[in-house]
Amino acid sequence: MPDLSLPSPTLRVCALYPDLMNIYADRGNLLLLRRRCAWRGLDFQLTGAGLGAAIDPEAHDLFYLGGGQDRDQALCAQDLVDTKRDALHAAAARGAVVLGVCGGYQLLGHSYEVGDDVLPGAGLLDVTTVRHAGERLIGNVAIRVQLPGADGPRIIAGFENHGGRTHLGADAAPLGRVLRGHGNTGDSGSEGAIRGTVIGTYIHGPLLPKNAWLADWLTQTALRLDAPLPLLEDTLEDAAHACARAAAGL
Repeated sequence: MPDLSLPSPTLRVCALYPDLMNIYADRGNLLLLRRRCAWRGLDFQLTGAGLGAAIDPEAHDLFYLGGGQDRDQALCAQDLVDTKRDALHAAAARGAVVLGVCGGYQLLGHSYEVGDDVLPGAGLLDVTTVRHAGERLIGNVAIRVQLPGADGPRIIAGFENHGGRTHLGADAAPLGRVLRGHGNTGDSGSEGAIRGTVIGTYIHGPLLPKNAWLADWLTQTALRLDAPLPLLEDTLEDAAHACARAAAGL
C-alpha cells in the first residue's frame, strides 16, 4: 500500500490533440487511468495539448495520442513534427511513457504514406506505414505480450480497424505476437511496436478498459514505482477482458 506519511504520487498525463485524435474511445482510456489512480489514493493530472501548443518534456509522466479521421490525422502530423517532436524525444529519453493508439501509433513512426501524400511522423518508433489499396484490417484481435518488468507474458485483446500496413524497422520490436486477428500488416504475425517506454498499437475498442492490467503497467512504469501497485477489486475489469478475448476467439 502507498505510504500515507508521504505525499501521494501524481500521474501527470498529457493528451495530445484530444479534440481531434479521439475517435476510438480515447477518453475512456484516460478515464480508466484516472479512476484506477483515485481508487489507489494516487493523484491524477490531465493536460491537453492541441494544434500549435508546445509541451514541456519534464511536466508529464505519460503522453497519450489516440486515433483520428484521415483529415484530422493529416492536420496533426505536421504540427506534431513542428511543435512537439523534440519534446517527446526528450521525454522518452528520460523514461516518460508515450502511448499511441491506431492513428496515434502511425504518427509515432517515421511516416505514413497515403497515395501521393506522405505524412511526417515523430520518429519515436522505427516504423513506417503505407495505406494499402486492399481491404481494411478489421475485427477482434488478441496478442501475446511480454512487457519489461511485467510478471510473465500477458494477453491484450480488443478491436482493430485500419487501412494502413505498418512495417517495423531494425530498432523496433513488436509489441506482441498475433494470436487472433490481423496485426501490423495482416501477414507479419506482429502487432504494434515498442521501443523503451514508447508503445504503439492498433488495438482499441477501447484499449485500457478491456485490458486494465495494461493500464496498471503504464501507471507503474510512468511513475517509476519500485513497489507493485496495490491490488484492486477487478471483477468487472476481468469480465471485460474475458469478453474481449472470447470475441477474438480465445
